[in-house]
Amino acid sequence: MTAKAQVPLVSYLRLDDPPALWAHECTACSARFFDRRMACGHCGAQEFQNAKVASRGTVVSFTIVHRAAPGIPAPYVSAIIKTEDGTSVRSNVVNCDATPERITLGMAVELTTYSIGEDDEGTEAIAFGYQPV
Repeated sequence: MTAKAQVPLVSYLRLDDPPALWAHECTACSARFFDRRMACGHCGAQEFQNAKVASRGTVVSFTIVHRAAPGIPAPYVSAIIKTEDGTSVRSNVVNCDATPERITLGMAVELTTYSIGEDDEGTEAIAFGYQPV
């Protein structure tokens, strides 16, 4: 059986084994950004290198979203994750109930990926989230 073709939902998700997030890291001050930059938002330098982001971290802020766009299941947890290397990542917390009893500040989480659908040729779009450890 042939494996399905997969494409990441965002450019900074690499579907390696294991999957990982990669940031643009300023070579002057080590600030990290997921979007493309012409200059560092922290120090103004203009040179960047690719940096692999740690896959484990902790929840430092979250909200439970109860109303979403059509087709998006709710409720879900939107969070800020502080990874073990200090990178802040905006992400959903997945694979657990979206209740205040299940999601807590300081909760340990790890990167995971999941399919969000496929096109007419069978190519899967892959998103990322963080799940409880």
